Amino acid sequence: MKIAVCVKQVPDTTRVEVDPETKTLVREGVESVLNPLDTFAVEEALRIRQGLGGTVTAITLGPPQAERMLRQVLAFGVDEGVLVSGREFAGSDTWSTSYALARAVETLGGFDLILCGKQAVDGDTGHVGPELSVHLGLPQATYVRRMREIEPDHAVVERLTDAGYEVLRVPLPAVMTVVKDLNEPRLPNLEDLFRGRFAPLKRLGRQEIAADPAQIGLDGSPTRVVEIFSPSVERAGRIYEEDLGAGIAQAVRLLEEEGLL
Repeated sequence: MKIAVCVKQVPDTTRVEVDPETKTLVREGVESVLNPLDTFAVEEALRIRQGLGGTVTAITLGPPQAERMLRQVLAFGVDEGVLVSGREFAGSDTWSTSYALARAVETLGGFDLILCGKQAVDGDTGHVGPELSVHLGLPQATYVRRMREIEPDHAVVERLTDAGYEVLRVPLPAVMTVVKDLNEPRLPNLEDLFRGRFAPLKRLGRQEIAADPAQIGLDGSPTRVVEIFSPSVERAGRIYEEDLGAGIAQAVRLLEEEGLL
């Protein structure tokens, strides 16, 4: 089975700050890492390969610096890493990003399954996977929490919902986004770390994937980020130093006055 995994380089969100003047993320001095939710897609692809044979290809759209992240993915045991890069892609929103990834998938050709993480932690939209399926004209399953069965022509999966889960039989090829309940990602061993560091990468530009210039970058993005800001907390707590019974009674009175009880 030939599997593609779409991965993304994101800022280390534990250190991200917002510039109060420009309202944009401060990226200088902030390490970029593999999107944590993508590790579950990578792990599932490796497990499927282990059971059915085949290859796993990791594909990312990003600047040249994304090579470092892609080598981290290779260290998990992925067969091939592909970087789609070029100044023309700068400013891409989720729609133009998914278009570029779809063109890369079609250029590389012949994939039976395309896996993505549920969402990227720097945007939290969850758009790219579903949009990728639209560009490719393939069926999709989102929020996959368990692979019950996978065969060359179909997969049976459990899809997480607000009320529980659904069981879907999905014809292949297909696009699926996965959640962290699906598996426990492995840690790379020393041999895989060495291989990931020195393995050759495939680099594709706009011309190699035959992307329409009008559908990539800012020109191909129907949405714009107008502002990014840290939410302000404008509330203060009240402390009543009384015995337990009196404190509870006072809290109840306050809630009643506010119409909350």
